[in-house]
Amino acid sequence: MFGKYRVLLAPMAGVSDIAFRTLCREAGADMAFTEMVSAKGLSFANDKTRHLLALAEGERQVAVQLFGHEPDVMASQAAWIEDMMGESLAYLDINMGCPARKIVSKGDGSALMKTPELAAAIVRAVKGAVSHPVTAKFRRGWAEGDETAVAFARAMEDAGADAVTVHGRYAEQLYRGAADWGVIGRVRDAVSVPVVGNGDIRRGADAVAMAAQTGCNAVMIARGAEGNPWLFSQVQAVLAGDDEPVPPSIEERIAMARRHARLLTQREGRNIVRMRKHAMWYMAGLPGAAAARGRINYCTTLEDFGQVFDDLIEIAREHS
Repeated sequence: MFGKYRVLLAPMAGVSDIAFRTLCREAGADMAFTEMVSAKGLSFANDKTRHLLALAEGERQVAVQLFGHEPDVMASQAAWIEDMMGESLAYLDINMGCPARKIVSKGDGSALMKTPELAAAIVRAVKGAVSHPVTAKFRRGWAEGDETAVAFARAMEDAGADAVTVHGRYAEQLYRGAADWGVIGRVRDAVSVPVVGNGDIRRGADAVAMAAQTGCNAVMIARGAEGNPWLFSQVQAVLAGDDEPVPPSIEERIAMARRHARLLTQREGRNIVRMRKHAMWYMAGLPGAAAARGRINYCTTLEDFGQVFDDLIEIAREHS
């Protein structure tokens, strides 16, 4: 299943939109997910939710991750997505790993790890409703110290999952501490379907190390790519046996931020408030970044962000 899709961009709410996917695919991501999609939102024919399924220019296929906890709703909306997207849909993933409070409080995301029978019922229902591959993404376990991923993975495989993705933290950890890659290997040894490894890939060598240590079939990159789409080119280079490319210069980072803002403007119109977090990620650690953060919080247009970026370049030149 992942023979040609070894390096994946994770589904991230508020991040994996058309603009960000475009930059990551150009940098070397083999497959990209849309932002995670609410099955309940789709069932209400919510335009804001359906908007998340749009493809970028030149984007032939995307993977879509659904979240929810009602098997019938998940199945019906998966079928609608398949019918609507056709061959532009690569596969469907079921979110069983998001630890955000507003998600788990409704029984969605990683809360499903506490109810493996319900999680399996969702997989069976979705599998019965679509012809595309169906995968599941989950964590090491719900409670810190209580690793359930291996048994959970077996249950998902038995329910019909075509592959699983394992994030090496417990849900209760959120994103604290280090991801345990060992659990990815333990799942790999326990199931016959492909396994994708996720967690703490921040440079090319990390992806190679994860693959070597766990035997995973593909790697999924999430927060490491925020403000750093070059990570995909670094991963691809090292996986190919080449030297890891040098990190981007300050000028390259600002140029990418400008392009990101332009892509968002083309998609969103003049108001690109969602660029604020991306801008802060791009400029993290740069000279003058601390002072620029306050200004970024008031930026709304391409011109606003451009002025901040211009000033950062000037400060960088003064420090060179």
